[in-house]
Amino acid sequence: MQALIVQNGNAYEEGLQDFWQPLRAYWQDKTLENADRLRQFLTLEATKWQYTNGTRQPAAISPDNWNLDQYFLDRAGNAEIQLALFYNYGSNPPLYLQWQEYFRQYQPPTLVVWGKNDPIFPEAGAYPYERDLKQIEIHLLDTGHFALEEDGEAIATAIQDFLGCWLPGQSR
Repeated sequence: MQALIVQNGNAYEEGLQDFWQPLRAYWQDKTLENADRLRQFLTLEATKWQYTNGTRQPAAISPDNWNLDQYFLDRAGNAEIQLALFYNYGSNPPLYLQWQEYFRQYQPPTLVVWGKNDPIFPEAGAYPYERDLKQIEIHLLDTGHFALEEDGEAIATAIQDFLGCWLPGQSR
């Protein structure tokens, strides 16, 4: 691995805040009651919220995004698949220490681009990367969870600049 590019991708406990409480309950106690609390995340309103919450101009985000996602979320049997994925995500936090050890040992140059208004993976999850990585750039963008929807051009430029700086033979 030559470099890491992280876009609202969590590897630290600081990045799992309020949004994750019902998921944590499900990880600890996989009951029908806890599963039913998660079904709210599978509605059109929740899907739209993921795309628009925290953005500067929610009306500029194409509704095609959440409508297409919702089309697939609404397929027969998919709710159970999503609940299985929610449960499986609970296997990630116990691995965070191993991921962090990898960062410390191998020191890959890392670009972190993060929607600072993301309630799913909040801004607090971006900073801990600095504890473990020496060659790091963090770009906090004034947007939400799907940062590419609003700041795709800025993210692409940051990636090009980062790769041009850290990887031989990569230039704009």
